[in-house]
Amino acid sequence: MSSTSFFNDLLASIAEQGRQLLDLRRDRSPSGRALGDLCEALLSGRGEASGVALARDVLASYAALPPEGRAEFFDELAARFGPDRDKVEEAARAVLEDPSDEARLRRLHRVSEPRRQELIRRLNLAPGGTSALVGMRRELLTGLREHPGWADVDRDFEHLFSSWFNRGFLVMRRIDWSTPAVILERIIRYEAVHEIRDWDDLRRRIDVPDRRLYAFFHPALVDDPLIFVEVALMRAIPDAVPPILAEQREGIDAAEASTAVFYSISNCQEGLRGISFGNFLIKQVVEELRRDLPGLKIFVTLSPVPGLRAWLGKALAEEGHPALSVLSPELRELLENGGGGAPLPEEAREPLRALCAHYLVREKRGSRPLDPVARFHLGNGARLERVNWHADPSPNGLRQSFGLMVNYLYDLGDIEKNHEAFAAQGTVAAASAVTRLLKSVPELKTQAPDPVA
Repeated sequence: MSSTSFFNDLLASIAEQGRQLLDLRRDRSPSGRALGDLCEALLSGRGEASGVALARDVLASYAALPPEGRAEFFDELAARFGPDRDKVEEAARAVLEDPSDEARLRRLHRVSEPRRQELIRRLNLAPGGTSALVGMRRELLTGLREHPGWADVDRDFEHLFSSWFNRGFLVMRRIDWSTPAVILERIIRYEAVHEIRDWDDLRRRIDVPDRRLYAFFHPALVDDPLIFVEVALMRAIPDAVPPILAEQREGIDAAEASTAVFYSISNCQEGLRGISFGNFLIKQVVEELRRDLPGLKIFVTLSPVPGLRAWLGKALAEEGHPALSVLSPELRELLENGGGGAPLPEEAREPLRALCAHYLVREKRGSRPLDPVARFHLGNGARLERVNWHADPSPNGLRQSFGLMVNYLYDLGDIEKNHEAFAAQGTVAAASAVTRLLKSVPELKTQAPDPVA
């Protein structure tokens, strides 16, 4: 028996003893408000056994609630379990009276913490509590736009998860054909970039010499990956994904490869949105590959541009947008009509590549690129290396970016410099091939100068 299984069994035993001690006769499907009362009891209790039992009751009762009951419960968390404002004000006044008193500072720190955080900690004592809480936050995020009052609740979840899922707790594992089937099934289900169609498709990605798949795991989520990256070992930087995923392709020996291509990165747990794992995973995978295959010299992605089509649709609707001067009337009409859902004609190649470069380098919110994949890789210190035409002809690729994909290059000698420039000024590191594309697109007056190649 693994230590994790033993620990879970021990918690279950403690919870059952606590249930007998409490002799609770609760409705197994309470309202969100009644569940809030149960949470109050959990916070006020002191016994470990009864606390574990109560935590398990809360999570089981939450799981039994209908959607409207869960929404009511989130309302309760927002309204009832924040910090006690009177105590915060009293403690703050005491600190202002004597800032040198360490006891007063400690009390201010203690009372200013929302009660929700201690509640979430106690819920985590239940067997399977971490997984249940990650699922709870997933549902919270789903309704956050319609319920902005839940934002403080979400911040408390994110604050605690940032500690619980600290890099120091994560374990990287290579996934291969000997990996337990339950994990392989989840890899198939979680793949978010290039769909894994069946078991044969999965085997082509993990059970041949020139392919790798690595995932991060956390001890509290047994056999459930947090994030994974798929790697193709190749002789050159690729400009399209079909040859990588082809059923009938000629593979190479791993020792012949000079280039490691990160062609798919999938976050598995929506409830952990905002908790960054990918940058650590890529860096650790690079270290692992360099150790095993010293012939590898180039580390590069083949990445989607998920926001391109949506951005261009808005730009087309904006009268006089300078970026649209690169489009012919015929091409503009085609794009305004949706592009037909098929690959665009060859005459669209250079205008769309230029607009893609413009979108990734210049179109920003604040100092950060609009595109989420660009933010991720550029923030990790990569360089925007190349814009590829007809790189992903899948329905999803056409829907998101007209089939365009890009390469982000992880030049090991420049990663730190690129990261610092991006973090400090939002500077996008771009290769000369990209800056040449930018020359055909007029700049908006509010935009910063193009990056230097």
